[in-house]
Amino acid sequence: MDASSRTPVFCTIVPPHMLDKLARTDNPAVSARARRTLERDALQRTRRRITTVRGAAAPTAARRAQDDAKPKRTVYDAGQTQDLPGTEVRKEGGAAVDDATVNRAYDGLGATFDLFLSGFARDSIDGAGLPLNASVHYGEDYGNAFWDGEQMVFGDGDGEVFLDFTLAVDVIGHELTHGVTQYTANLEYFGQSGALNESVSDVFGSLIKQYVLGQGAADADWLIGAELLAPGVTGEALRSMKAPGTAYDDDVLGKDPQPATMADYVDTSTDNGGVHINSGIPNHAFYLLATDLGGNAWERAGRIWYDVLTGGGLTTTADFAAFAAATVAAAEARYGDGAERTAVLSAWSQVGVDTDAEATVPRQTPAREGAAPQAG
Repeated sequence: MDASSRTPVFCTIVPPHMLDKLARTDNPAVSARARRTLERDALQRTRRRITTVRGAAAPTAARRAQDDAKPKRTVYDAGQTQDLPGTEVRKEGGAAVDDATVNRAYDGLGATFDLFLSGFARDSIDGAGLPLNASVHYGEDYGNAFWDGEQMVFGDGDGEVFLDFTLAVDVIGHELTHGVTQYTANLEYFGQSGALNESVSDVFGSLIKQYVLGQGAADADWLIGAELLAPGVTGEALRSMKAPGTAYDDDVLGKDPQPATMADYVDTSTDNGGVHINSGIPNHAFYLLATDLGGNAWERAGRIWYDVLTGGGLTTTADFAAFAAATVAAAEARYGDGAERTAVLSAWSQVGVDTDAEATVPRQTPAREGAAPQAG
């Protein structure tokens, strides 16, 4: 599938159901900020649809040798406006600036590039050296961060519910991974395929965080956005891959609605069919796999997920069962009929997802353990 047929979607880290809850709170200041954030998100979604009709930007034409692959980052300051990208404040190779938000964005872009290159031999988001651009200080008290199909955008938060969105490197990795999905499996952003789109971003966002911190699967907290909630909020993160449904339980923010298994699957027409809610199920499956295998989660569990994402065997409307079956096939293709395949089967069984659906072995059959991973 060429770039012009890709579907770049507008993906935010804070789901609409959280902002809807905040917009209805009795605190007028919190309510007003949440409504403004929802309005800005709606405007960006409209702009994204227009861009989609015109066609997504094509990836860089020529692929580079892995030894030549380097990030090309540019960070802009939107100055609390909605005008993107804003004023250029730091570019690739430039020294750190006085604004910590700018530096965190720059470093997070680099960490994401580094893991995809070193862990999966992928040269940037498109696999062909796509420049990584980000805008910080977007909007006034904007309580979100998003990938708009072309770049990252970070709000500063309101300081009362959400803090600066560059504080969480997994959030940066999450949003950039939406770009990877856009250029590979291109999962439709609705229902189970949309929940898979969100889950893949949570998976690789968490892996990037673990990579930066030098953590193995057993040491990681498996939380998404653990640094984002303000001190007064009763909760520890936006989502928990280890225990979906437990990330927060706050009088203002509400209770985390994510299910961990298919027994609690949420049928809803909101949030594009619950893409941020039911993503808890494949999230938990990956957590179970990674902790069962042990070691660095990006080295075996992450490679299996990456092979599925980039292998060409998924349809854009793949459901949980199709994705699960593809991970079984990918585990066998890379590692044979051993512990990895058994662990994949066990993980999906524990969350109640059938792995008997027909699956296609990844187009680029990966080498056995120890060989260089394949680029997608």
